Amino acid sequence: MDPHRWRLDRQLALVTGGSAGIGRAIARELLGFGATVLVVARNGDALEAARDELADEFPAGDIRAFIGDVSDDEQRREVLDWVEDQGEGLNILVNNAGGNLTRGANDYEEDEWREIFEVNVFSAFELCRYAHPLLTQHAASCIVNVGSVSGITHVRSGAPYGMSKAAMHQMTRNLAVEWAEDGVRVNAVAPWYIRTRRTSDKLSDPDYLDEVLLRTPMGRVGEPEEVAAAVAFLCLPAAAYITGECIAVDGGFLRYGF
Repeated sequence: MDPHRWRLDRQLALVTGGSAGIGRAIARELLGFGATVLVVARNGDALEAARDELADEFPAGDIRAFIGDVSDDEQRREVLDWVEDQGEGLNILVNNAGGNLTRGANDYEEDEWREIFEVNVFSAFELCRYAHPLLTQHAASCIVNVGSVSGITHVRSGAPYGMSKAAMHQMTRNLAVEWAEDGVRVNAVAPWYIRTRRTSDKLSDPDYLDEVLLRTPMGRVGEPEEVAAAVAFLCLPAAAYITGECIAVDGGFLRYGF
């Protein structure tokens, strides 16, 4: 077995929304596989705390941070300028940053649902496009988009969120086909309920948690590290023949039957 197939040494990875939850777990996983990890988030204090924590955990690793809001086009360009300044091109882009506001379809103001699209899909599309020249500096590189089961089936997260994640999944398929000739693989993961700060309020309701678990064959909520493991696998050389896929990290939720 070639051990290099299961390593990311000398690879440069950019992770958006990397200060907490799934994003921080992804950064940790990629560091563990030997990548140099660039993390971006808009909350400077949380970002610095995450970088310090990961630096302590991986003293021989290389973790760098940049404060930026990827839903703002000017700041997206600043992020990619920063990546370009590293002088190494880019091997891995993980579009993890996202947001939501859960309401009934008729209760959204126009600017609210448009903001969900801006954060969840438009920013990812633009980052993919801006990163393309850096990704193609290498013979093989990859993008992983963090989607959601709400982009595949109905969940109670609100119509715009599900619509935006479905668009992200389709973007993944389109870019995978278009950019295969450039050596850029594009995949996605689709988590169900994952234990993070964002989900803690809902999951603290015992009745709601019972409903979630009844719809989850494995009978538990997922952990950020489990999403991160799927993301990391898609980045590895061992996954070199996988592109255009969306892997559910959902404890069987999407396969639930009766």
